[in-house]
Amino acid sequence: MTDAGTNTGTPPSAGAGTATPTATATTTRLDPPSVPHAALAFAVLGTVQATLIFTITVIGVPLPDIGREFGLGSADLVLLSAAYGLPFSGLLLFGGRLADRYGGRPMFTVGLVVFGLASAVAAFAPGFAVLVAVRFGQGVGAALTAPAAMAVLRGVYPAPSAYRRAMATWGGLSVLGAAIGNLASGVLTTWVSWRWMFAIPVAVAALALFLTPRRLPGGKPTCAGPAAGVSAEAGGRPGLDPLGAILATVGITLAGYGLTVTGDHAWTSASVVVPLGGGVILLAALPVVERRVADPLLPPGFVRDPRRILGLVGVLLAATGTGLISFLISLHLQQGRGWSPLATAGAFVPFTLALVVGGRAAGPLIDRFGPSRITVAGLLVGGVGLLLLARLDEGTRYAPDLLPGLVLLPVGAALIFAGTAVLTTGGVPAHQAGLAGGVLNTAMELGPTVGLAALMSVAATRGDVIAGYAWAFGTAGAVFLLAALVAAVLARNRDGDHEHGPTRGPARPRTR
Repeated sequence: MTDAGTNTGTPPSAGAGTATPTATATTTRLDPPSVPHAALAFAVLGTVQATLIFTITVIGVPLPDIGREFGLGSADLVLLSAAYGLPFSGLLLFGGRLADRYGGRPMFTVGLVVFGLASAVAAFAPGFAVLVAVRFGQGVGAALTAPAAMAVLRGVYPAPSAYRRAMATWGGLSVLGAAIGNLASGVLTTWVSWRWMFAIPVAVAALALFLTPRRLPGGKPTCAGPAAGVSAEAGGRPGLDPLGAILATVGITLAGYGLTVTGDHAWTSASVVVPLGGGVILLAALPVVERRVADPLLPPGFVRDPRRILGLVGVLLAATGTGLISFLISLHLQQGRGWSPLATAGAFVPFTLALVVGGRAAGPLIDRFGPSRITVAGLLVGGVGLLLLARLDEGTRYAPDLLPGLVLLPVGAALIFAGTAVLTTGGVPAHQAGLAGGVLNTAMELGPTVGLAALMSVAATRGDVIAGYAWAFGTAGAVFLLAALVAAVLARNRDGDHEHGPTRGPARPRTR
């Protein structure tokens, strides 16, 4: 590969394999083409990513039915709800390291096998203990699959401009999967059985396993000029860093569990303090240990770039906002208004449509204005949507009062997810594609855990339940607007964050 002079952003012409010297003795590199059937490869990877998040939210509406069938208390339901998300968030960084070490496609395959088998067993779980165990297994499979999918995606679109467009689309897939999970759970719970909700992950895993050796690139991604850094093989395969992996995995899992149970236990109770305190101690030890490791699990410099910080904070806030709406509005409509699961699912149809529209608009907007500015715009729009929902009270009506917030927040979230996906992965060397996927997905998973727990604590300060919900929405909206202000300062003179100048062409990934 020749050193890059300029990036044309156009596919190579037939027979053009080398750069042509110019009169000034500089060379011009033509971007490497995307793999054959790149659009189908993106569809496979994107469907899997959306399904991994779908599997988190699909259990929300049927939880009361599962509790009645197995005779569960509220603490058991909390554990069942968290059993998937805890290993998913805790193992993502190590999953990214495995993808970088052994290759994206092999780890993608292993993760899908674990995820698919666990989903199949969950459909026939005879009791609570088995269901919790297989939900945990689903989370382990998801943690292996998600960063590996992003590593494979880097191989599908090796050119920086094409990869950038792909990531702008990729960013909205997770929240779309979450929204579809809410809709599907209401339909399945009403018309068939909650057990059928596991048929979708099984079917997606089986189809992806069939298509993976036929449509996904098998080798490690290679570099595409200075934006991608060095080749994937530079310096050899990364080490496993087992101590760092243990600290990160156990620390995130313990802290996440401690935050999860705050809904049923006081913050000062042993049930919260012991796991939360232990997790915080382990996570605090992680950077100390990592400084002494030759090949750390999370290189200290990886998250120092202001744009990457903006991206990760934006992902966390967007995931928090969408999770808050899904959780509180579902509770309000079913418990406060007596709506059925099917009617509650129908209430989220505009939410889902707004996500789709926002996601399709995000790519062209990022091409024109840059990911940082679009992230700021998303924070502003989402913040306004949350503040509108802060008007919630006993007399709140769906169409005139709830619907505006249920539309504005997902539009803002779609812009945030698209912009932050580009910011977080921009300039990452090809041999760290799995690391980028692990970090991005970890921030996404921590949002509904850390952010939701914090906001529910805010809600608990109000004596009235509905007033507490409104207070949580208002607090979230204020945080969004404050983050938009800070992000606007960080974004100044940085968009500019087109690594090779503005990306031209359609926002959707395309074959070359």
